[in-house]
Amino acid sequence: MESSPTSGISGARLALLGVVAMSIMAPVTLPVPILRSLVSERFEVSELLTSLFMSVNMVGAAISAPFAGALADRFGRRRPLIVAALAFDAVCFLAMTAPISFGLFLAIRFVEGCAHIFALSLLLSIAAGLVPSERRGLVMGITGAGMMLGVALGAPIGGLLGRADVLRPLFAGSVLLVTAALLAAATLREPAEVEERPGLAAIGQAIRANRALALPLLFSFADRFTVGFYTTTFSLFASGLHGATPPRVGLWISAFMLPFALLSFPFGMLADRYSKTALMCGGSLVYGLFTASLGFWPTEFITIGMAATGVSAAVMFVPSMLMTADLAPPAIRSTALGAFNTAGSLGFILGPLCGGLVSESVRAEHGPAAGYQAAFIVAGASVILCVGVTLPFLLRLRRTGRTT
Repeated sequence: MESSPTSGISGARLALLGVVAMSIMAPVTLPVPILRSLVSERFEVSELLTSLFMSVNMVGAAISAPFAGALADRFGRRRPLIVAALAFDAVCFLAMTAPISFGLFLAIRFVEGCAHIFALSLLLSIAAGLVPSERRGLVMGITGAGMMLGVALGAPIGGLLGRADVLRPLFAGSVLLVTAALLAAATLREPAEVEERPGLAAIGQAIRANRALALPLLFSFADRFTVGFYTTTFSLFASGLHGATPPRVGLWISAFMLPFALLSFPFGMLADRYSKTALMCGGSLVYGLFTASLGFWPTEFITIGMAATGVSAAVMFVPSMLMTADLAPPAIRSTALGAFNTAGSLGFILGPLCGGLVSESVRAEHGPAAGYQAAFIVAGASVILCVGVTLPFLLRLRRTGRTT
C-alpha cells in the first residue's frame, strides 16, 4: 500500500476510516422511514411523542460529546474508547426490540445517544489529527462522506427491512454497530501524540481563550437542527400528506443524503484550497432556501428537490468541521470536535421537537399542509439567520489569517 508523502497514511487506511464512519452512522436513519409504525403505532403515542424518539438520544449525545472529547484530550487514547462505546451502542439497539414500556424505550434511546456520539466524536478527533492541517480536508472529507453515506443508506435499507417487520431495522442497527466496533479495533490508528496532556481546568481555560470556535459550532447547530426536520417531520409529512410508503420515504431521504455523502469528499478537498467561509456560507444560504420551500413542492418534484438540497448541504458540511479543527489548539482538538458534536446534538434535540410543535399548532388552525409548510419555513430560516449572524465575524477571522 502506498502512502501520500504529505500525509504518511495509506489510501487503504483512509478508505477504511470512511467505512468505519459509514458503519457508525447507518443505524441513525434505519428507523426513520418506519417512525410511525415503530413508535407511534407500536406504543400508541402522538406525533409529538414520536418526534421525541429522534430527540431524546440527542439529549444524551449533547451530554456525552464534550465528556468524550475532554477524556481523549486528557488521556490520549481514543481507539479503545471508540470500540467500547460502539459495542455498548449495539446492546442498546438490541434492547429496544424487547417488549418494554414507552418510558423505558425512551430511556434506552437516551443512553444509546450517549454511546453513539461518544464514538463519533473520538472518530472525528482521530481523523483531524492524522495529517497536517493543509491535508486535513482530504481526511475529513473522506470521514464526512462515510458519515453521510451511512445516513443515506440507512433510510432506504430501514424502509425495506421495516416493511416485513418493524423491529428488523433495530436488529440490523445492532449488527452494524458490532461490525463498526470490530473494524475500529482492527484499523484505527491513533494520531501522533500531543506532548501536552491538559487537565479539565486547563481544557476549559483553552476553550474560553478560543471563543471563535463558537462560529463553526453555530453552523453545526443550524445544520443538525434542520436535519432533525428531515429525519422526523419529513418522514411524517411524506407518509401523512403524500401517502408515501416506508420504502418511498426511505428513497426520498436517500435522494437528499446520497449527494450529501458523495460530494462531501470533493468539497472537503476544495476547502483545503479555497475559502472555507465562502463554501460554508454560500452552501448554507442555498440549503436554507431549498428547505424553506420544501413544504410547497408537488409530489413529483420531491425526488429531484431533495437531491438538489443534498448538494447544497454538502457544500457547507465538511468546511464547518475543518474550521473547528483549524481554530482549536492541538491539545484541545478532541474537546473542540466534541463541542462541535454537542452543538449539532442540541440542534437535533430541538429540530424534531420544533418541527412537531410548529406543524401541530399550525395544523390545528389551517390544516396539515399548512402545518408542514410552516415547519419547513422555520427550518430554512434558521440556516439563513445563522449566515447573517456569523458572516461579519467570519470575515474578520479571514482578514487576521485564522481561517480561510
